[in-house]
Amino acid sequence: MSQNKILDRTGEFSEPLTMAESLGSGLCKRIIPCLDVAGGRTVKGVKFQNLRDVGDPVELAVQYQEQGADELMFLDISATREERATVYELIRTVADRLSIPFTVGGGIRTLDDVKRLLDCGADKVSVNSAAVDKPALVEEIAIACGSQCCVVAIDARAVIASCESESSSSVYEVVVRGGTVGTGMDAFVWARSCSERGAGEVLLTSFDADGTLSGFDLPMVSMFSSSLPIPVIASGGARDPGSFVDVFAAAGADAALAASIFHDRLYSVAEVKARLQQEGVKVRIC
Repeated sequence: MSQNKILDRTGEFSEPLTMAESLGSGLCKRIIPCLDVAGGRTVKGVKFQNLRDVGDPVELAVQYQEQGADELMFLDISATREERATVYELIRTVADRLSIPFTVGGGIRTLDDVKRLLDCGADKVSVNSAAVDKPALVEEIAIACGSQCCVVAIDARAVIASCESESSSSVYEVVVRGGTVGTGMDAFVWARSCSERGAGEVLLTSFDADGTLSGFDLPMVSMFSSSLPIPVIASGGARDPGSFVDVFAAAGADAALAASIFHDRLYSVAEVKARLQQEGVKVRIC
């Protein structure tokens, strides 16, 4: 586990959370496989680039549900950049095969887009670039559909690396449109604003760690999870079952999302959960 100091609610540095502190809510931690979809196929890259085909999204969705996934995330990652609608029929097909919560994102620009996705079978929607362009969209979704339906996805990259001095900390910038555009926005400030507007969860992806199998960005996850009043889903860099233990026990995440280790069959959801249970992290076992 990381022994790096983290930022607490007051902006001061403190020691990482203990196992008891991180897991004190008693709620089960969630494991969420992610299907990044482009052209109707599941793909995976590194830092959102060099995408490779990893399979059929319908088949993978069923497979992960059978392995014990708590939820499934479907992100049409090319929809925003290509300025086209999300693949509604594919989403309907996936939703029809699932009995676990299903979150869909990509290409969402209006409340009507959200309602159409819900009609197709999504339980939640994830908004990213559109929310940055129009922050009021978060509030519109929360009011019309409920906060539990609104997940704000934040892709963040470090712009000032942590140094040895305890007086300095990382600053994370929001990047949008598939990581191709930097906004100059402070990711934590943006997350807090989204929470105040009614978002039910934050999907926090480390751009720097995405697809690298280097482990979750524990300092970043700790900063957000210890200070936000809504659940934080950690994403980017999952390496092995131990990295899930770390992100829950040391960084306090409420859920963890991963793609590469599941798509490449390095580990199954069941294997990750077995390790978590062994380490005293409360998870739902089928």
